[in-house]
Amino acid sequence: MNLVARPAFFAAIIGPIQAVMGWIVAGSLWPGYDHITQTISDLAADDSPVKWVQSSFFFVGGTLSLIVAFSAPVLSMPGRIVIFLSGITTYGLTFFATPTQATSSFWHRVFAMSTFVLMSAWPLFSMRFDRRYPWIVRPVASIVSTAIFAVGSIAFLSVWTNPAQPMVGLWERVIAESQVLYLAIVILVAWRVQQRAVPASPKTAET
Repeated sequence: MNLVARPAFFAAIIGPIQAVMGWIVAGSLWPGYDHITQTISDLAADDSPVKWVQSSFFFVGGTLSLIVAFSAPVLSMPGRIVIFLSGITTYGLTFFATPTQATSSFWHRVFAMSTFVLMSAWPLFSMRFDRRYPWIVRPVASIVSTAIFAVGSIAFLSVWTNPAQPMVGLWERVIAESQVLYLAIVILVAWRVQQRAVPASPKTAET
């Protein structure tokens, strides 16, 4: 059974790394930027001195989501559609950047919230009932992970909409990275199961 194509395997490895590298690189190039109190979107805002650095990482992240959607049959089709849409909404929040550090925009909020919701829901929509599939995409793991992400996303959105909250940047990074990291874990577990299922070649069997 083909569970994960090679493009999805590499996208899974690159995804969590590039997500962290994005805000680390962009933030380090902006003296005075605070990763705890400021959001990742601030790095890509229209008045940000590192707008195109962070925007580039956003575009890469969105593209990696599209690659996984097309190349990971281990996930059911509804889940792959949800991941595909999350890639599109990532493009959207990048294109409709916040105008300034002190303001936001309607469309940026729509695309940003949509991305968080989609990335919270993909495990549930990707669920497989067939026992031939790895445990990590079966009902228990899918439902539990979705519930955890849902609680985390709701908590973040309540923080994000509260101007008095001083740790919005930290909350955003924890939730965003955990979503990408879990997708990577699912793909890598499925890849490992797939590799173990490949029959040994006659030469290998003889040795």
